[in-house]
Amino acid sequence: MHYRVILRILGILLMVFSITMLPPIAVSLFYDDGHDYAFVGAFAITITTGFLIWLPVYRVRQDLRTRDGFLITVLFWVVLGMFGAVPLILSQSPHLIVVDAVFESLSGLTTTGATVITGIDTLPKSILYYRQQLQWLGGMGIIVLAVAILPMLGIGGMQLYRAETPGPVKDSKLTPRITETAKALWYIYLSLTIACALGYWAAGMTPFDAIGHSFSTVAIGGFSTHDASIGYFDSSVIEAICIFFMVISAVNFSLHFFAWRQKTILHYFQDPEFQFYVSILAAVTLITMLVLISTETYAPIESMRKSIFMVVSIATTTGFATADFAHWPVMLPFMLFVAAFAGGCAGSTGGGMKVIRVLLILKQGYREIMRLVHPNAVIPVKLGNKPISDRVLEAVWGFFSVYLIVFIIMLIALLGTGLDQVTAWSAVGAALNNLGPGLGDVAVYYGNLNETAKWILCFAMLLGRLEVFTLLVLFTPAFWKR
Repeated sequence: MHYRVILRILGILLMVFSITMLPPIAVSLFYDDGHDYAFVGAFAITITTGFLIWLPVYRVRQDLRTRDGFLITVLFWVVLGMFGAVPLILSQSPHLIVVDAVFESLSGLTTTGATVITGIDTLPKSILYYRQQLQWLGGMGIIVLAVAILPMLGIGGMQLYRAETPGPVKDSKLTPRITETAKALWYIYLSLTIACALGYWAAGMTPFDAIGHSFSTVAIGGFSTHDASIGYFDSSVIEAICIFFMVISAVNFSLHFFAWRQKTILHYFQDPEFQFYVSILAAVTLITMLVLISTETYAPIESMRKSIFMVVSIATTTGFATADFAHWPVMLPFMLFVAAFAGGCAGSTGGGMKVIRVLLILKQGYREIMRLVHPNAVIPVKLGNKPISDRVLEAVWGFFSVYLIVFIIMLIALLGTGLDQVTAWSAVGAALNNLGPGLGDVAVYYGNLNETAKWILCFAMLLGRLEVFTLLVLFTPAFWKR
């Protein structure tokens, strides 16, 4: 393990991250909300710490190994989550204790969208902006991680996706160099954000709300500048814009990259994961709408409007709200939560297990049924016209089993802290799938949970965002052996 190189990268990372404290300072001065001191203090603490870590090792030059990559990737989220909490601790509104500040910071950076804060409408503009900015930065970090970093480490949904499926992006890289890949992804991500912000603004949001909500929409985050979330605006046009960008942002960014390069969109409809993703959204929306209409929860037109928005929001793991879905007819909240376990596509800002894995699990299950009927037949699992290797299927089943085991362990742990079953189950699911809103006591916010439960959920958010194995590998003795 090259610890000196890791420290050098970590120091640089913190110094770069300190720059992100400057926009909130500008927002604070512009709106004269009196909270610039929190970000000035956080900037000083972060850049000084980064410089002190970097200075003793700034001349170190060594090639990184795979294990170094794992450690850096985990430290990327943990360290930034900790330092991202500093302004929330220093600020007097909201003045959060350490666990709450870390929870809010990690929830933002992992694009989970769970919050411990109430009275969001009354918060200083700089704090509101900062929460949205955390999600936007986290969303881009996720894309670069999933598309550029994790395949180099030999893990992640994108690796199995690109290596084993047909479609426009068949090689192991989008571009020959990782820096070019990251730059291309930044352009796409930034373009989507600008288009979303302009759409919101044109639909009637203030520039501040439009920018803030575009950050959390494209990041599939779910933080809002209002307690009532998107429902605050009560606008079908704003909701339609939000739906469009949530759907697009939960699609594999490699497909966006190909569309950008080749100036075509036909490949979206030829992609098996995209087809399955759209099918899930359509099926769940139809069922939700029929149940809402049949139970007379809303009028038919309102049922259609509420069902489309909430299904897309929950299934893509965004977490925006225009209705209190936790109090819908009992099967619907459960069904929406199950849809969130599939989440977005591989290589997107969406959470969950990823649609590609769910699709492969279903295809493998169907193959086992067919083998019962035809024991001697050779029945390959295919995506499109290309067979998937058994090694990939084993990796998918391995991920699914570990994901399920982690979920059960954390559920038991939360029950042990005194939470009821509905709250514990939905809180773990919302954190592990990077969804945000839950059921029971966490339907609105997480501030009433005990400190132990919050730390467990912080760990769950990291596990979900790092695709489980990236973090768990650090807890194996073999990882630390020379």
